[in-house]
Amino acid sequence: MDGRQIVMLAEGWEVIQSGITKLINTLEGVPEESPMDRELYSRLHTTIYNMCSQKPPHDYSEALYHRYEAVYNDYLKSKVLPAIQEKQQDGVCMLQELVKRWANHKVMVTKLCRYFNYLDRYYIARRGIPTLKDVGIGCFREVDVVISLINRERDGEEIDQTLLKNVLEIFVEIGNENDKKNMEYYVNDFETAFLNDTKDYYTQKASSWSQEEYAVKADECLQREKDRVSHYLHSSTEEKLLKIVQDVLNAAPTNA
Repeated sequence: MDGRQIVMLAEGWEVIQSGITKLINTLEGVPEESPMDRELYSRLHTTIYNMCSQKPPHDYSEALYHRYEAVYNDYLKSKVLPAIQEKQQDGVCMLQELVKRWANHKVMVTKLCRYFNYLDRYYIARRGIPTLKDVGIGCFREVDVVISLINRERDGEEIDQTLLKNVLEIFVEIGNENDKKNMEYYVNDFETAFLNDTKDYYTQKASSWSQEEYAVKADECLQREKDRVSHYLHSSTEEKLLKIVQDVLNAAPTNA
């Protein structure tokens, strides 16, 4: 025995929860909340280390891993999603809130990963389970409003392209874990739906053009889609997007 006093789960979690609550309050802008000081950070780190390095049955690594995950689920359900849904009547405001919440979420993931670092280095590494960062990331996806804004721009309305770029970067960042370029979330959660909608959009549009204007309008549309890629879509979308638009325009019947 190393002479350390056993830290029980409930006792240790109370200390950890106090640090998590302080972090959440800071992210939420609670005015009376003070920043975390070095003393509390050190206490958190030591508590988690002790709880994960104690001998069974007091090794609480697995319990802390599951509670770490629950922290995100609780925060998203109680704070983040209500804040986003509150603005859902205005698509632009909702996306602005989404971008803001994503920025906060990345801060939360970074700091909590630091607190729970011992779990990543020993418990998770030995078991091949998702890392703390993987667990913390993966909840910000709002496709319908994004596609709606793109179609409004196609119809001639001016939109906030920087906002769209920031939102779409969320999908890319979710997949960029462990310094690997992984476009899975961008492709599955946005691009596939976007390309399907693009096909429907241009099928409807092309059928309303006369033969006289068809060639000019088709060229204009292809150029505008190229511009969209440069302004806010990921570069990997360009080839697929232009192929779909070209295929639709080549196949669509025109009005005499």
